[in-house]
Amino acid sequence: MQEVVILECTEARKEGKPVSRYLTRRNKKTVTERIEKKKYNPFLKRHTLHKEIK
Repeated sequence: MQEVVILECTEARKEGKPVSRYLTRRNKKTVTERIEKKKYNPFLKRHTLHKEIK
């Protein structure tokens, strides 16, 4: 029951930069809430919070 989800940067739009996106997987049965991870944004050149989008 793996599902592919897209993580999008939350801070880039506030600063007027392009958003970075990552693909990841999650198990629908065990993880029911949306995923939030700290990932690297190459446009901002730092790690930022990325949230799952649908």
